[in-house]
Amino acid sequence: MPLVIVPTPVGNLDDMTLRGLEALRNADVIACEDTRRTLKLLNRYDIRKPLISYHMHNERTRTGEILDRLGRGENVALVSDAGTPGISDPGQILAAAAIEGGFPVDALPGANALLPALLMSGIVSRGFHFAGFVGGSDSQVASALSELSDIRDALIFYVAPHDLASFLDLALHALGERRAALVREISKVHQEAVRGMLEELVLVSRTRELKGEMVLVVEGAGSPRPDVERSDWKFLATAMKKEGIWDKIIASVLFESYGIARNTVKKFLSREAAENERERK
Repeated sequence: MPLVIVPTPVGNLDDMTLRGLEALRNADVIACEDTRRTLKLLNRYDIRKPLISYHMHNERTRTGEILDRLGRGENVALVSDAGTPGISDPGQILAAAAIEGGFPVDALPGANALLPALLMSGIVSRGFHFAGFVGGSDSQVASALSELSDIRDALIFYVAPHDLASFLDLALHALGERRAALVREISKVHQEAVRGMLEELVLVSRTRELKGEMVLVVEGAGSPRPDVERSDWKFLATAMKKEGIWDKIIASVLFESYGIARNTVKKFLSREAAENERERK
C-alpha cells in the first residue's frame, strides 16, 4: 500500500487541503514529527488515527518499521510539524527507501513556507535556489554562504529566531550588500515581511526581538549590486538635504533609485552634518 506525503499548514489550520484531509482519514497510521502538534491538527478536523513519531533523531531507525507496515499492506501518511515533509524536514530518507523497496509513493501539493516568502519578498528572479537551514559553526555557515555567492537566482533560507542576527551578519559579509526580505509567521496573525538591504536587516535584527518561523530571501548575484563608493548618490543626498528634505525621506528616495541601504545614507548625512558643524565653529 502507498506512502502518502501530506503537507500540513505552516500557520493557519484552515490552509489544510481537502486531499490532505482525505489522505489522513484513509491512513492506517500517521507518521509525524511531534505527535502533540499533529494531534492538534487532527482534532481540528475530527480525525482519529494512530500516530507514530518520525523525526530527525529517529528517522533512520523508524524507516525500517514504516517499510514493514507498508509491506503488511498498511496505508501510511507522513506529515511534519508544518509544511511539506522532506523540505528541510524529515521525509526524504523514508520516501527514497519506500521507492527503493517498490512501494508506491505519492506526494500531495500543499502548504510550504518558501513560495509565499518569495512572492512577498518583492524580489524579482527567474528562478530561486532553496538552501533551507544552513547549520554549523560560524565559519562553516560563512563557507556555505560563500559557495552560494555567485548564484544568479534568488536565495531562500530558513532561519531560526535565535540565530537570526548572527546569520544575517554572516550573510552580509559572505554575499555582499543585496536586497533582501525577512518574512516571518507566514499565514499567522503576526505575519510580517521586513524588506530592505541586508545591512538594514542586520540592524533590525539587533534592535527588535523577532520571533516565529523565519524565511530569508536574498536577491541573486545576477542583480546589479549597489556601489556605495559612487559619488552621484552622495551629491544627490547633499542637494536634497540643502533643500530641507528630511533624512528619512532622502534615504527612502536613494534606496528606491540606487539600491543604497537607508542606514548607509543616514550615516553619510550624519557625518556631513557633523563636518558642517565643525566648519561653522
